[in-house]
Amino acid sequence: MSNTDVESQVESQAGPKFDPEAFSLNLARAMEQGGRALAAYLKPRQAMNVNDRPPSELAEIIKTFSVVAQYWLSDQTRSTELQMKLGKAFLDLWGTAMRRLAGEEAAPSIAPDRRDKRFGDPEWKSNQFFDFVMQAYLLATRWANDLVREAEGLDERTRKKAEFYVVQITNALSPSNFVLTNPEVLRQTVSSNGGNLAAGMKMLAEDVEAGNGQLRIRQSNSDNLRVGEQLATTPGKVIYQNDVMQLIQYEPSTPNVLRTPLLIVPPWINKFYILDLKPEKSFIKWCVDQGLTVFVISWVNPDKRLGSKSFEDYMKEGPLAAMKVIEQVTGEMKVHTMGYCVGGTLLATTLAWLAKKRRVRVTSATFLAAQVDFTHAGDLLVFVDEDQISALERDMNAEGVLDGGKMAMAFNMLRSNDLIWSYVVNNYLKGQTPAAFDLLHWNSDATRMPAANHSFYLRNCYLENKLSSGTMKIGKTLLDLSRVKVPVYNMATREDHIAPAESVLYGSQFFGGPVKFVLSGSGHIAGVVNPPAAGKYQYWTNPSSEAPSVAEWLKGAEEHEGSWWPDWREWIGSIDADEVPARAVGSKSHPPIEDAPGSYVRVKA
Repeated sequence: MSNTDVESQVESQAGPKFDPEAFSLNLARAMEQGGRALAAYLKPRQAMNVNDRPPSELAEIIKTFSVVAQYWLSDQTRSTELQMKLGKAFLDLWGTAMRRLAGEEAAPSIAPDRRDKRFGDPEWKSNQFFDFVMQAYLLATRWANDLVREAEGLDERTRKKAEFYVVQITNALSPSNFVLTNPEVLRQTVSSNGGNLAAGMKMLAEDVEAGNGQLRIRQSNSDNLRVGEQLATTPGKVIYQNDVMQLIQYEPSTPNVLRTPLLIVPPWINKFYILDLKPEKSFIKWCVDQGLTVFVISWVNPDKRLGSKSFEDYMKEGPLAAMKVIEQVTGEMKVHTMGYCVGGTLLATTLAWLAKKRRVRVTSATFLAAQVDFTHAGDLLVFVDEDQISALERDMNAEGVLDGGKMAMAFNMLRSNDLIWSYVVNNYLKGQTPAAFDLLHWNSDATRMPAANHSFYLRNCYLENKLSSGTMKIGKTLLDLSRVKVPVYNMATREDHIAPAESVLYGSQFFGGPVKFVLSGSGHIAGVVNPPAAGKYQYWTNPSSEAPSVAEWLKGAEEHEGSWWPDWREWIGSIDADEVPARAVGSKSHPPIEDAPGSYVRVKA
């Protein structure tokens, strides 16, 4: 073998050779795209199209941390001990690093959680520099968390806020989020001669432009994920519409159907097609194939013109209007109902209103990851107090609506490492375009919320918890959930950050009829959208829905493999098994307006 061949083989094994000229060119491209991103950020501000006041959350963070700092700084001994604790941790880390540098074996001062994907690259441990940086970060993070946990005298709400804010700040400052302190990104930067940074900055500029001056992080490649083409393709027609919703009726796929139709009330803070993703994941298609006449509300993506639409308007022009149309189309006065997330809260409100009015319109009610009591509502309570709601109301009243991106960001912050920072690293540092993922495409397809409706929801549910206490009023009608006597299927998901399982279970006690509580594996979305054919996760059932906690409830529960969907279908069939020939879509009084999924769902925020 010649010397040339040997050199070629060595170069091939070593990977691409670093090219300073190519690196300089890519760095210049990255800087150019960075300037484009800055211009996109400044453009709406120069035109005065963006309210650029500091976010109200910033004041809340400062106020919360001031309370924690006051506790530690009010006592000189306590303050000194706190500094010594951090100093000792770093001295121990330095000693460990020196011993490793001298070739000795030394156990790490601290190690990341095995489930922490940020530090999965082997070089975080094998390279002493990156190992030191990682451990220093983990020690500082642990110290910051201890600041909150060990601060005595904090009220529970302040402690929850401080814990949440510490998580957000420490997640943002992780060394994995920066080029020079992330070994994987640094290797890629060298091997691609900076091409990853050029591609990443191009994506950053595009995402700021797409957000009209706000960063809208792409979580999925949407090129082949279009509503009505690859998503939301179950055949059906829009048969009715008003200012706040379109009502879709789906075409039957079985010769006979259950006599009682099904009305699905999705959340208005997201789009309904989470229940009609690709055909193999579509809950709506599955219901149709199970012999159900399915009607679904598709909420409007409101603009300022609809800012005064209230919670009462959404109830009357949403599920109540839908029930009336369904009766006119099918001749059935009663319906099975299903509400998902905040759609479930609205459905429960509607049922209580109907019960108070003594109107019999519902055969059963199914709640999917929905809360009727907000005592245990989890981390979202961090965003809810009088000061924060008042500040939000001022912004919403000025705009007429709450921008959908703000609510989406709040949800993403509940799992910021998975839903924010992993995409920052992959998109903008590694320059990798996200894969096409229907669920994350839906997650990014945000909707706006009318100011009046959202204000009522935050105050009456999260802040004052009026629905379960029997003090909520719709108009002049006082609501009482104990009057709701219809059978209830109350489904929670075990890893839910939005409607925690503890909250859903606790809410079961407020209904006046029989309640079947079911717990599904996974989280708020994947635990609900879990088709049987996928063979994923599990669910638990228990004859009793009465337990002081989910842990106690599970002690008497039976675990089942796979999806909860067949269990629900068996339950709904046990309530009313009568069948009729499959129904045509629409009627003379309500002829089809347009094909499903309709036009409301296509409006972008």
